Amino acid sequence: MANFFLDNEDIQFLLQHIDVRELARIQEDDFLDLASRPDYAPRDVEEAVDNYRRVLEIIGQVAGDTIAPNAEDVDAEGNTLNEDGTVTYHPKVAENLKRLAQADLMGFTLPYKYGGLNCPNLIYTVATEIVSRADGSLMNLFGLQGIAETVNAFANDEIKDEVLPRFARGEVTGAMVLTEPDAGSDLQSVRLKAELDENGVWRLNGVKRFITNGCGEILLTLARSEPHISDGRGLSLFISERSEHVKVRHLEKKLGIHGSPTCELVYTNAPARLVGERQRGLITYVLALMNGARVGIAAQSLGIAEAAYRLARIYAHTRHQFGGPIEKLPAVAELVTDMNIDVQAARALTYETAKICDRENNNLRVLELSKRPLEAEEAKQRKKLSRELKRINGMMTPLSKYYASEMCVRVTHNTIQVLGGSGYMRDYPAERYLRDARITTIYEGTSQLQVVAACRGVASGVLDSYLAEHEAKEYADPQLAQLKQKLVAAKQHLAEAIQFVKQQSPTYLDLAGQRLVDCALIQIIGHLFLRQAETCDRKKAVARRYIDRELPVLRMKCDQIRSGDTSPLSDYQTLAGPVPSVR
Repeated sequence: MANFFLDNEDIQFLLQHIDVRELARIQEDDFLDLASRPDYAPRDVEEAVDNYRRVLEIIGQVAGDTIAPNAEDVDAEGNTLNEDGTVTYHPKVAENLKRLAQADLMGFTLPYKYGGLNCPNLIYTVATEIVSRADGSLMNLFGLQGIAETVNAFANDEIKDEVLPRFARGEVTGAMVLTEPDAGSDLQSVRLKAELDENGVWRLNGVKRFITNGCGEILLTLARSEPHISDGRGLSLFISERSEHVKVRHLEKKLGIHGSPTCELVYTNAPARLVGERQRGLITYVLALMNGARVGIAAQSLGIAEAAYRLARIYAHTRHQFGGPIEKLPAVAELVTDMNIDVQAARALTYETAKICDRENNNLRVLELSKRPLEAEEAKQRKKLSRELKRINGMMTPLSKYYASEMCVRVTHNTIQVLGGSGYMRDYPAERYLRDARITTIYEGTSQLQVVAACRGVASGVLDSYLAEHEAKEYADPQLAQLKQKLVAAKQHLAEAIQFVKQQSPTYLDLAGQRLVDCALIQIIGHLFLRQAETCDRKKAVARRYIDRELPVLRMKCDQIRSGDTSPLSDYQTLAGPVPSVR
């Protein structure tokens, strides 16, 4: 059977050229205090990097041997809602989770003290892509390890000691219980009540909707603990266990990701414990949780798109029409080429974002937890770096989620196009890939919300800070040097567009936001491709194709921004037409 890690040339290339050694060194706290570490923990950098690779090989094997063969049946049959308000996973979903637990893969990023693997976020992101390629819906269960990370980051020791080893052993799954019927993207409107009873126990009452894996054993629930405060400052985060006090009232009937149960939950005096401090549920804890989840959705999008691209590539090579394989037709060749480049672009961006997340987290770890005493100057520089990385991460995370999810929908759509009528039929998984892909642009914040989150960073100078190092890079290869100069020259168009936006009303930034973000992405991905091209002729061809394809798009979008056209707002009623009557 295929190994979904070893058979991916691009993943292999990126892991060879990303400085995983540095991530490992800081992740392992410079390998100090070896005596207190478990036997399976690495003893030096080389062993740590080797461990990461072995873990990815194992998950690649599980994905190829078990998860992928199970995907079709899981998609066709889904999970079951029982009369008592519980959910039974499809037998093959249960089998998948069992295999992952047996391989000790359910505590990827948790510290050793809880039985976790203590892997960097980058390695977990690679694993998430691999699982998603096998079955996009299973990622929604595997990827909820971020719940354990949130507990580890913000809960007290009693909760952590009780809950986290169970996550690491794969004994429990979790759920982020955030949205409600009248509070979807606008989480400040959450109404589910949290009240202290006469015994000092928090009790939760209300309804939650669109909850991924709401049938999980561990529920992180956003609830209103301060009834007199109507906005996000009145919300706190609570942890509770699945019980008779929390019922699944409904399983959503969805377009795709059928292996992932999406639940409507009813809380009736459900006992819960406070995570962290009151009133910080949304403004601190959920925002941190969602940042991680957004990188996870980017990785999920990558996996689904990779599976779709592979299907299209094989079909174009083996399907003969008009006297030869259809990949010989120029229109098909260009379509397949651009699909592959788009997948590689999303992977470069997502892995870069995961690496920045690791740098931010590891820098904070050194500041707060390192056993090595810090000199005053180093502490000062690390605090400065922390502020810088937080700003860059705040821009890159929504950029990654936006680009990768939109790419995924585009690539899966084009896979059906390459397969033609066969792609529309269930004889091939192409239609499943498209159905699974469609949710990625919606959950954990729609593409429009990702644009809003990212465009402030693009317009405020964060993009310039991030690109400075890339723009200072000198390339000995004349072709790469020329491509870099093209990027640098094109950035002037973006700078002029940003300056124009700043002179307009704040509303215009929102209107121009998507174009600004698209232009920023062209710059970022172009430079990332150039870095890759230094050591690989194939990547040089990819960089050339991407930059030559996208720079005219950048110039066009900048011209549109500088036009000052506000007609979608000023002429909305005319352009959108009358509201249709409801029958």
